[in-house]
Amino acid sequence: MKPITKEVYLKWYEDMQFWRKFEDKLAALYIQQKVRGFLHLYNGQEAVLAGALHAMELGGKDKMITAYRNHVQPIGMGVDPKAVMAELLGKVTGTSKGMGGSMHIFSKEHGFYGGHGIVGAQIPVGAGMAFADKYFETGGVTLTYFGDGAARQGSLHEAFNMAMTWKLPVVFICENNGYAMGTSVERTANHTDIWKLGLGYEMPCGPVDGMNPVKVAEAMHEAMERARRGEGPTFLEMKTYRYRGHSMSDAQHYRTKEEVEEYKKIDPITQVLDIIKEKKYATEAEIETIDQRVNDLVAACEKFAEESPFPEAQQLYDVVYEQENYPFIPHRL
Repeated sequence: MKPITKEVYLKWYEDMQFWRKFEDKLAALYIQQKVRGFLHLYNGQEAVLAGALHAMELGGKDKMITAYRNHVQPIGMGVDPKAVMAELLGKVTGTSKGMGGSMHIFSKEHGFYGGHGIVGAQIPVGAGMAFADKYFETGGVTLTYFGDGAARQGSLHEAFNMAMTWKLPVVFICENNGYAMGTSVERTANHTDIWKLGLGYEMPCGPVDGMNPVKVAEAMHEAMERARRGEGPTFLEMKTYRYRGHSMSDAQHYRTKEEVEEYKKIDPITQVLDIIKEKKYATEAEIETIDQRVNDLVAACEKFAEESPFPEAQQLYDVVYEQENYPFIPHRL
């Protein structure tokens, strides 16, 4: 595994701090009705992404696919955060020209394949992407993320079976934040160790501390190297937690404020910052500089998105129909 150095810790801190602040700004814009529809925030789960990125080969070789809590993943993969924020505001400068919105961020160039609104739909799609990597011998590995609610979908079992049968280079990752929307894991099945679902397929599997990027990086490296050797998939259950509701419309009546505060004691950003201070990787002044850089970038993203234009109505046709095949569609509305 690539060493976890001073530079890695500083990058983790700046990245996770930016992801948190970026989504805090989205929450404010949602309240102002500038972000429409649903908005599912990642606050608290940042270590799952930070650790995985450390194990990945970026630039298009390794791929990632996830559900609708998908704003910061493409940023980590290299997508311009300004384009991500513009997409959430429905602007033409967004990653999908303002047509995808919050739940459907996408960038083939950076190896990020969504953003899927149908619960569990991305699980077999991720297995299919891994099949393509095996068929074309790219050497790439697909990371397929889903939540604890999606782990109850039948498509998971079909994908697990085929992935093991064909030894596909895929890592299945359940981000278990404790609640499928507002339903606790304890109420969805007679077992709470979701990782044990892999045992029925003799798939390597296990739990991981999803609040610690080091633990995540170690588990992801092992799983990805197994996939690259042609030994097939791994199933990891990332034990994590979200500090905000399932979406912005979630009143969170199913949990107490005390529970949330208890998990904030193991906040991944705080854990990384504590190590930075303990090992004297940065002075207080240098940390303040990082924080200011984060704030400035969030402000720049907001400014870019606010000032970008909305799409023209014609785009509704341009992104669906090909004029040559549908001559009856008017060129201009």
